[in-house]
Amino acid sequence: MSKFATVWVFSDTHSHLPELIGGARELGEIIHVISHSAEQSALAFRLGANAVYHIGEQPAHRIIEDYADTLAQAIKTHSHSSRALLLLPATRRGKTLAARLGARLNAGVVNDAAELSLEDGYPVATHMVYGGLAFGKEKITTDYAVITLASGVFPAVSEDSALVGNAETLAFIPPAHAISCVSRRAKQGESVDLGKARLVVSVGRGIGSQENIAIAAALSNAIGAELGCSRPVAENEKWMDRERYVGISGIMIKPELYLALGISGQIQHMVGANGAQILMAINKDKNAPIFQYADYGIVGDLMKIVPALTEKLKR
Repeated sequence: MSKFATVWVFSDTHSHLPELIGGARELGEIIHVISHSAEQSALAFRLGANAVYHIGEQPAHRIIEDYADTLAQAIKTHSHSSRALLLLPATRRGKTLAARLGARLNAGVVNDAAELSLEDGYPVATHMVYGGLAFGKEKITTDYAVITLASGVFPAVSEDSALVGNAETLAFIPPAHAISCVSRRAKQGESVDLGKARLVVSVGRGIGSQENIAIAAALSNAIGAELGCSRPVAENEKWMDRERYVGISGIMIKPELYLALGISGQIQHMVGANGAQILMAINKDKNAPIFQYADYGIVGDLMKIVPALTEKLKR
């Protein structure tokens, strides 16, 4: 396996950087990180980046997508060969930016990669196709390759406080047609990163009502788990924030335990939860599809089972 001479990393959030740099280490010889803040620059060095390029301070109305021309120019100028790989997180901003960079670099782009390896020096990405019914493999043979990674594809690297460096400032190249951000407001609701959770308790529409989610939350607290949900709970009923939605168009997770409460188990949901080491389901319908995936299952009324389970786990 011939590694890339240069692997570039860019993340719109700090939390994804350790996994992206972990992937860059496996796939490349030299790791370059493009940061959008001084704090992220320092973090990148502590995680083992060989070089960090910082996009200079921008007005408050600037959005991440506007960095496409700046990133493309940096990759063309500072790569150590005519070929390079760029890794981004599979966030909404990450995928939007990946599309723009694909156009500017004439690069092949793959989104939501669940696996990534090299074959004959070319990146091969595995990702879901046909709405999660199957996995497809894509080999990118263009000089530049742009890939957004799902959570958990590579192990996160640890910080080393002894690693420091000075970031080089990039001259910002404004886009020809910029999007103007007229204001910013803090999003209502809690911030959560289910992709990092070791244990997840998730609720479906079978929970009955928004008030009943408190029962699942009590169980979640008892075992130190994060609380997730299915798509109907987040998008149809709007009982929970979209950041907690597990599924093909939500978040893909790989916890040690995934406990599904009142979730039928349609394929669109299961592709987001199937990475769990142990999957347990509670559902009153013995024919629910989720039991085909579950390592352990309980057929019964979750309104009776979950409180009893919570009491046992509290002791």
